[in-house]
Amino acid sequence: MEAIKSKLYLAEDVPPFVKVYGYVDRLQGTDTVPAAYDPETGVTSKDVVIQPETGLSVRIYRPTAACHQKKLPLVIYFHGGAFLINSTAEPTYQKMLNIQVQDAKVLLVSVDYRLAPESPIPTLYNDSWAAIKWVASHISGEKNGPDEIWLREFVNFNKVFLAGDSAGANIAHHMTIRAGLINNSLGNFKISGTLLVHPYFLGKYPIGSEADDPATKAMIDKWWLFICPSDRGCDDPYINPFAIGAPNIARLACDKVLVCIAGLDFLRERGKLYYKNLGKSEWKGKAEFYETQGENHVFHILDPTTEDAKKLFSRIAKFFNDE
Repeated sequence: MEAIKSKLYLAEDVPPFVKVYGYVDRLQGTDTVPAAYDPETGVTSKDVVIQPETGLSVRIYRPTAACHQKKLPLVIYFHGGAFLINSTAEPTYQKMLNIQVQDAKVLLVSVDYRLAPESPIPTLYNDSWAAIKWVASHISGEKNGPDEIWLREFVNFNKVFLAGDSAGANIAHHMTIRAGLINNSLGNFKISGTLLVHPYFLGKYPIGSEADDPATKAMIDKWWLFICPSDRGCDDPYINPFAIGAPNIARLACDKVLVCIAGLDFLRERGKLYYKNLGKSEWKGKAEFYETQGENHVFHILDPTTEDAKKLFSRIAKFFNDE
């Protein structure tokens, strides 16, 4: 493969994620593990193809059978990776979500949306919406409907959450906004809350501490400009929820939002701004905020066994389970 690469023209270099020759060479996030029973947590997972024509699938996580004395909260999860890498089968996500599912006692549906640049924006948003609609189709519990038994038998559809980290948090925001803009498009399916962990939002101009590190801002901006080369740049409403033309944040179709940031994360200023603007908006829900000092971006995925990761999981579990 290296010999073949040496003969190809390097069209794009987007470190640390991809290089583009005559094809997209992903530099990380390509390892996979199968869905399976996890003996450490007692969580079982399985993969389900929900849109055969595109191959769109989800990985569903169910906690131990002892948890099924009552219906479980449902979490629809969107993984991170700058919209360029990772999948529902990526090993660090499998390990982290097994821990989170058992800790929070939820049933979780992780969405394997198609990645850029092969699938241009807004494909990944449309895939994510299609997954939400598929989940919503199970709300009646009728056996002559969709055949995913875990959703029909174990879910409390009065406690539904959208969640994601980094780029996945961006998706969770846009899906909650879309639900508010397209009234009644999901029928009786309602979103109770939205969890944004280390959200991937940008803006053309630096805010707060971003101005102290222009090199990092330029690198992160490049990721977005590579997958969405619009004339709006980093003020495109997909990446800047407060840009001109972006939907009003007051349209979020949920009752509460938890924004989590990490104290060393370059993107922390955008998370703070989101929480601040949400509190000042006309949105009627409850905005919550949680900061982990001394940690960097998605630290809880890179090592979900640390004390800080455990504290974050505990805070998230509280968010999913509070009445």
